[in-house]
Amino acid sequence: MDKIIRTITSDGTVMAVAIDSSDLVYTAQQLHHTSPVATAALGRLLTGASIMGTLLKKEDAALTLKINGGGPLGSVVAIADEKGNVRGYVDHPEVDLPLAPNGKLAVGEAVGRNGRLSVVRDLGEGEPYVGQVEITSGEIAEDITSYYATSEQIPTVCALGVLVNRETGKTMLAGGLLIQLLPGADEATISKLEKNVASLEPVTTMLAKGMDAHAMCLRALEGFEVEVLDSYPVSYVCTCSKDRVKNALSTLPPEEVEHLADENGVMEAHCQYCNHSYTFTKEELQQLADQLRQNKKQA
Repeated sequence: MDKIIRTITSDGTVMAVAIDSSDLVYTAQQLHHTSPVATAALGRLLTGASIMGTLLKKEDAALTLKINGGGPLGSVVAIADEKGNVRGYVDHPEVDLPLAPNGKLAVGEAVGRNGRLSVVRDLGEGEPYVGQVEITSGEIAEDITSYYATSEQIPTVCALGVLVNRETGKTMLAGGLLIQLLPGADEATISKLEKNVASLEPVTTMLAKGMDAHAMCLRALEGFEVEVLDSYPVSYVCTCSKDRVKNALSTLPPEEVEHLADENGVMEAHCQYCNHSYTFTKEELQQLADQLRQNKKQA
């Protein structure tokens, strides 16, 4: 089972959050039938969203990441709750590209570099906070780093990785690490952290060596006294249901609801996050339309 952990130095000046997201990225790949490069892009965004979700610090809060750089993948979207559970999708999961010159998946080219990363934080208190930054590289980790520096003025290092088997195209490992300087950090702390960051191996390399999320945090904060804030199991979780679809249909005018059925007498609603479909018969739609009319009369 995937796990995310949040740690902080004992003096409260540096925080590190790490996640092993291998299972949830594999689940996303199976649900969306993504190509290797689409798997890497969606997997990185899901992993980053999971980490950022745990920083919301409020029950029932949600965070949405959306990136579209004009590349062939179109929009890539991930939504996380405050415990790090995520769901997401990519517009064109079938898109595949040749490997980049360095032999790695061409995520930046697939995402594109002419667009924005948007971050929506919904704390359930009035209007959500929306932040946007121009895409830096399309590689996603660098773009999240840029978001924190630009929109929240928090010095941040973000590393995200998805390792895909080149023969089968299946996800093997996925994870992420986010490090932030907090108020009160002095030059000695900054210097020590910079040396640690410079010597860090890629996330998937650390995972391949058997390191878990806690070990990755300890490696990032080597030389500091480290305390664990909290840890959670995380999963790919979709919140869709037939009742939720029905609630959405209830916002439509009754006369529109009763005409939603196709020539076969059914209406199908498809969830883009988990690819599950919900079917409503003509009779069910008529009952809902009648109920909406009745509610309007009683209002």
